Amino acid sequence: MPRLAVALRALALPVAALLAIAPSTPAHAKPEPKAPKEFVALGDVDPTIRQEIRYFTPHNFTGDPVDGYRRPMCVLTRPAAEALHRAQRQLLRRGYTLKVYDCYRPQRAVNGFVEWAKDLDDQRMKGEFYPRVDKSRLFEDGYIAGKSGHSRGSTVDLTIVPLPALPTRPYVPGEKLAPCYAAKEDRFPDNSVDMGTGYDCFDTLSHTLDPRITGAQRANRLLLKSTLEQRGFVNLAEEWWHYTYQPEPFPDTYFDFPVARRSLTG
Repeated sequence: MPRLAVALRALALPVAALLAIAPSTPAHAKPEPKAPKEFVALGDVDPTIRQEIRYFTPHNFTGDPVDGYRRPMCVLTRPAAEALHRAQRQLLRRGYTLKVYDCYRPQRAVNGFVEWAKDLDDQRMKGEFYPRVDKSRLFEDGYIAGKSGHSRGSTVDLTIVPLPALPTRPYVPGEKLAPCYAAKEDRFPDNSVDMGTGYDCFDTLSHTLDPRITGAQRANRLLLKSTLEQRGFVNLAEEWWHYTYQPEPFPDTYFDFPVARRSLTG
């Protein structure tokens, strides 16, 4: 027998031995849930709408990227996305663009908010997002809840940006925080028009028609409100940025598929 063949035969191991040293095959992970066919990526319906998905980043009231946000993308039911497209066309003619902060939100993200709210020791982002609210009152005051309309897929958080849209610098974890209700030039920079507070500001000044919001700030809120209401959206009175398209395709279902392109079946 040639020397090479002898050497190879000597090195050969029985199949049983190979299986013994091979890494064990992990149990099959439970497949991630998928979105119903009625869900779409907003960028596929209207690529001109800006997207700044805050919960994909640490610049939110928890201080960390939020569970369930695999990509910085807006996912919505098709009727809501198409209604936003119609609102966008109207604003573009006036020299503005919509910008979304959050769209569909997985239930796991909402669960994460609840757990964060229970941890009273974690107050890293208090200086920006809830300076005047004791964290122990976030449930009682309605800022955190166990269910969110966002998980039904037809609710969106958004604002208006003047064109040409300037870039917004990224948040640097650990940087000095400014109150979300401070003057626009003093709070965290945003390329949007001045709405009187920043996004996700846990404060009564965020109430859409709060009488302390006047002048250009009030006019900007009313522009967003009137534009979206013409397209079938209803505002949440406590949050100037929060709108739900009606009728909702899934008014009683809270989904938990991840925010990711692969979650979309269409």
